[in-house]
Amino acid sequence: MVTSEQPKQKTEKELKKEAEKAAKLAKFEEKQRKLQEKAAAAAAKPKEGGIMVKRKVTVLKLAGLVVKRLYDLSDVSAGLPNVYDPGYVESEWYAWWEKEGFFKPEYMQKNTKTPNPKGNFTICIPPPNVTGTLHVGHALATTVEDTLTRWNRMKGKTTLFNPGCDHAGIATQVVVEKKLQRERGLSRHDLGRDRFIDEVWKWKNEKGGVIYDQLRKMGASVDWDRACFMMDPKMIRAVTEAFVRMHERGTIYRSNRLVNWSCALRSAISDIEEMKQMIVALQVDKKELSGRTLLPVPGYDEKVEFGILTSFAYKIKGGDDEVVVSTTRVETMLGDTAIAVHPEDPRYQHLIGKVCVHPFVDRELPIVPDSFVDREFGTGAVKITPAHDHNDYEVGIRHNLPFITCINDDGLIAAGCGKFSGMRRFDARKAVTEALKELNLYRGAEDNAMVVPVCSRSKDIIEPLLKAQWYVRCDEMARKAMAAVESGELKLIPDYHVATWNRWLQGSRDWCISRQLWWGHRIPAYFITVNDGKTPVGDPCDDHYWVSAHSEEIAIQKAAKKFNVDPKFITVKWDEDVLDTWFSSGMWPFAIMGWPENTSDMELYFPSNVLETGHDILFFWVARMVFMSQELTGKLPFKEVYLHAMIRDAHGRKMSKSLGNVIDPLDVIRGVTLEDLNRQLTTGNLDAKELAIAQAGQARDYPKVQNFVHLLFYACSSTSNVEGIPECGTDALRFALLAYTSQGRDINLDVLRVQGYRFFCNKIWQAVRFTLMQLGSEYRPEPFKLTGKESKVDLWILSRAAHAVNRCNAGMDAYNFTQAVCLNRKAPTVSLQELRLSGVTQTLYEFWLYDLCDIYLEAVKPVIASGTEESRECAKATLYNCVEVGLRLISPIMPFLSEELWQHLPHRESRPPSIIVHSYPEASEFRFTNEKIEAEVAFAMTVIRTVRSLRSDYELTNKTKTDLFVSVSSEEDHDCLTSLIPLIETLASSNKVEILLLQDAATANVPPARFLKGIINIERELAKLAAKKEKNEALVAKLVEQESRPDYETKVPLPVRVNNTEKVSKRLRFRLHTGSQSTKLPLFQKDALLIEVRSIEAAMAALSS
Repeated sequence: MVTSEQPKQKTEKELKKEAEKAAKLAKFEEKQRKLQEKAAAAAAKPKEGGIMVKRKVTVLKLAGLVVKRLYDLSDVSAGLPNVYDPGYVESEWYAWWEKEGFFKPEYMQKNTKTPNPKGNFTICIPPPNVTGTLHVGHALATTVEDTLTRWNRMKGKTTLFNPGCDHAGIATQVVVEKKLQRERGLSRHDLGRDRFIDEVWKWKNEKGGVIYDQLRKMGASVDWDRACFMMDPKMIRAVTEAFVRMHERGTIYRSNRLVNWSCALRSAISDIEEMKQMIVALQVDKKELSGRTLLPVPGYDEKVEFGILTSFAYKIKGGDDEVVVSTTRVETMLGDTAIAVHPEDPRYQHLIGKVCVHPFVDRELPIVPDSFVDREFGTGAVKITPAHDHNDYEVGIRHNLPFITCINDDGLIAAGCGKFSGMRRFDARKAVTEALKELNLYRGAEDNAMVVPVCSRSKDIIEPLLKAQWYVRCDEMARKAMAAVESGELKLIPDYHVATWNRWLQGSRDWCISRQLWWGHRIPAYFITVNDGKTPVGDPCDDHYWVSAHSEEIAIQKAAKKFNVDPKFITVKWDEDVLDTWFSSGMWPFAIMGWPENTSDMELYFPSNVLETGHDILFFWVARMVFMSQELTGKLPFKEVYLHAMIRDAHGRKMSKSLGNVIDPLDVIRGVTLEDLNRQLTTGNLDAKELAIAQAGQARDYPKVQNFVHLLFYACSSTSNVEGIPECGTDALRFALLAYTSQGRDINLDVLRVQGYRFFCNKIWQAVRFTLMQLGSEYRPEPFKLTGKESKVDLWILSRAAHAVNRCNAGMDAYNFTQAVCLNRKAPTVSLQELRLSGVTQTLYEFWLYDLCDIYLEAVKPVIASGTEESRECAKATLYNCVEVGLRLISPIMPFLSEELWQHLPHRESRPPSIIVHSYPEASEFRFTNEKIEAEVAFAMTVIRTVRSLRSDYELTNKTKTDLFVSVSSEEDHDCLTSLIPLIETLASSNKVEILLLQDAATANVPPARFLKGIINIERELAKLAAKKEKNEALVAKLVEQESRPDYETKVPLPVRVNNTEKVSKRLRFRLHTGSQSTKLPLFQKDALLIEVRSIEAAMAALSS
């Protein structure tokens, strides 16, 4: 028999809740219908003048409804939508700002020949690589840079925020090579240099615009007319001129030395770049192995074994003796040219001067004494391969040994290595080992802890090879750079980075700037051949046979002059290598201004005021810019360097595609589903195992979150849950990133915290909507000044705004964007000095959320609704002034939200067209600080919080109002609270408030207890106390039982026993407390609260300077 299950009958409470929800949604829908009608009417109405940019039809989706924005940017007659929506707010302001030229330095200074008395501010964007899109680390940098730029622009300075992109030599070439191989099955060598470069330019032109679009979306107020790409003609000219000058001075020279070589890229990697991975650990590029480990190597199907110390013997010529050596790279024995032993090692004294016979090639190896040998490591005898090891290179120089290359550029064993020639290097590793075994020279292998250097781009194992390269002498430039920081001429912020700066520069080695790539700035050096029949043919390793020039024609003329021959006898060959990317990047601050020409931009905007970047490239880029600028211009490139922290995920892990935790700022701004996040991973290069791990990480990090609009309108349903990253908007992301910036080394970014700042944006939105409603459509603000009729609460919010103005300016000036001190708003015990240490974001958050929304807006409602005409006008003027100033304060950080809301405010006749070119509030114009009134309101808030706590204890809603009696101990306290009764009544949900001195309380026959008869359920409160008591008794019994055990004193540590004793004492005190409460409950007689509060003196002392 089949039975149908009857639907569950809903309770009366559930039905009531559903009815309330339906009523609220219906009310909201009606408001939206009226808003659409109003917007349509405004759109149909002809405009007179105004800004010519029309807004596109922008759709705002709210709880399933649609609101269309049809009016132009100057028309705000349609009013504000009920709910903040970032897609709506951020849709078109940027295009208007750009069209109006607000971002150009000329906007603030029409005549650039006349100095701006307020000064200039210049900052250059650290040029992101053109290889891809911006990540959240770029978003942090852009936010800091743009916030500083907007703040200085609002302060009236001539500002230039210069954008651009880096060509990213290795990174771009690798990307395009992979694309060609994947799509067309071609390598760059199949195309040839010129055709391959054409392909790179095509790719750059296709992809380069994405980064600029992202910068626009982030709100970067850059001068796009000055946007610069590192391979633009003016940059090529500047880089060429720099190389020529430095080569002619001898600062750049050519030398044949060991370099770190990537066989996959067939290019050198500078020593400092290899050290970068070791010191900064941006990627796992220095593999630390504890022993035998298999690692993947590009081009090899099977993993290669590392972490093994192989021992083998060399036979002494003319006898039966042998010398056993150990190595982690046995294949390099094909290039051995000597054996080294310590000169004081008695085991080998008799062998010094003798020679060993190489088993595979016709070569004798002398046994040489050298004190670099560690007698305790291995056998105490070391094979010397000068052409493939940095230490061996120095030994080879000291003992005049031959330098024999046994591994080619492409990782194959070189000619002259017998049967191993042509083998891949790690195949030869196995073959050499087997051959040694066949000759009975193999002596075994053991695990060996070691570090394996890995190329950060190709993931290839770095191979030391002997190459002729171009180098920059760095010792003198490093000395000048250290002196600049030591003298204070150049400031590093935070200053603890000075130690890192000095540590790097004190050990600075000459900088290898040659790269065997095709994409990049081709080195403007020419190898000279003199065909006069007299001059010997030059060695490409010899710097004497090279000249540098802007063209081949000039090179020929310089070569002829150098060798004192007729130009007709000269032929030159242009070096095929390109410059290290850091070389051209090091010229960025002055090359983009037009150097080497003496341009007006060089005169006006160089040096820049500050460089903002991550501390991970302090040496690799910051130091190089200082080097190049001092060398070529005689000036520092900037006055200050602000180094922001590194962004990690919410768990403190480094962001990595293989972990699935890399955050695209556009995903945070627009929102993205978990499905789309997973899909993004599949487009990468992760293998199946890595992909599964990454997708699991995304599912864990981005669980279901409720849709923002549904949360606001209580219309939550199962369909309103979204897996992924919620839409947060640009302003919320910018504010969150700055709030995270603590001048530290790491930022653990939690996307849900960014969503919290979107809610903060909505709070600001609602505050301005409330303000507009209270002011009314006819309100026209006058220049603000105190009338003497303001209430204490009016004066208090003006004082809080004055503090916010002071702290925001001080924070911006000190790069203090976040909280610098522990600030407890609930306890008025923070000194003014500590208050001023609070950073910009903390200050703005507190002012808008706590001071303005939580206190002042609530306090002003009854005044505007039913106060006197005089009090209403004062309240309106104060409200308008604080909101308008608050929007200007937050504008550098939240440009879109502040512009939208500011445009809706009523304005005085003379006003700027945009808030972004308005003046930033200054302390000189906002002198309303009143510490006495701040202390009094803080005292009143103590009362209000106490009342709210009591009401919460007894589960009273705001609709349930009670009378309130406040007992104080002094006349001063009595007068203070009496003057703030309206504030207390409003915020404490009270019908009537009486402030009583202690003696008044006694004469009024009011018992020292809380009286709420008829308001609370006494039986329920007694039951709650009984439950607390029962739980407490159980805990006491458990602790007493533990203490009564026979071995308690001997087995339980003393700290634990002391802690248990304290717990028992605390629980016994709680027993007395709950007992006394239960005896007082039957005394409830009146619908009132009576509380005692402490003196105002403590609050006054805390807020006095």
